[in-house]
Amino acid sequence: MTNVTLEQWQTLTAIVDNDGYAGAAEAMNKSQSSMSYAIQKLESSLNIRVFTIEGRRAVLTPIGKIMYQRAENLLQTARQMEEQAAQYAEGWEPVIRVAMDTLFPEWLMLEVVEHFTTEHPLTRIELLETVLSGTDEALLRKEADLVIGGRIPPGFLGNPLLKITFQAVAAPSHPLHHLGRRINYEDLQLHRQLVVKDSGSRNIDAGWLGAQQRLTLSHVHTSIAAATKGLGYAWYPKLKIHNELTLGTLKALPLEMGSERHVQLNLIYADGDYVGPAAKRFGELLTDAIAKAKCLQAP
Repeated sequence: MTNVTLEQWQTLTAIVDNDGYAGAAEAMNKSQSSMSYAIQKLESSLNIRVFTIEGRRAVLTPIGKIMYQRAENLLQTARQMEEQAAQYAEGWEPVIRVAMDTLFPEWLMLEVVEHFTTEHPLTRIELLETVLSGTDEALLRKEADLVIGGRIPPGFLGNPLLKITFQAVAAPSHPLHHLGRRINYEDLQLHRQLVVKDSGSRNIDAGWLGAQQRLTLSHVHTSIAAATKGLGYAWYPKLKIHNELTLGTLKALPLEMGSERHVQLNLIYADGDYVGPAAKRFGELLTDAIAKAKCLQAP
């Protein structure tokens, strides 16, 4: 049981924030005498002085300054608790779990997260980055509330979100760039292909050509770094290698066919029509952000 009430701490902060008892009394719609009594009660309960009178002004004592800072934090916590309880009463989820295929632009996801957390700072977000079947499994294992993935598993519905264009590339020093002609399937098989490992249990080899040499990595950024060092060739999302193509550390391979590939990413809600309001709002922000991002629009 505390000796000081929340209202007494509120009185303390109101006096400081409104530059005195008169302003605080007006702000809190109370009499000055009731404000004075609340502070006297607080001081006697804690056996300290929070204010000293200088002329006609109430000034915080050194201890009062500390109490004022703590009171601000306490009141902010109380307000957050009330807001959080109100959200829960409306069915708002305390946590939303998002599974994102690593093909999706991270910068765009972080913009959406920033927007959402600004609107709803009390809702936590858990972001899981997945590859291939790992995205499907996040749905099937109930590890995510909404998913961005290239495939829609049986029993789920999804909306098209973003088409990803892949480009076949290698470092300018790679032997494939020095053949002096168009590159065919047999040429590719003679060189090391860089492959990003499936994060799920099915170990899907999407895009692997059966090259004699293969380097498997767990993340697309590591794979891109390996490609810039000339360790192999690969197909990467153009959005993720824009800087490397601009700087010339990666160069498009002149293939006879298949130099570009396309993957449709979809937005899938784990609970379908019964999606919670927080997850639904996150999905709306995601869709809006893609629509507004000019660099994602088809030429």
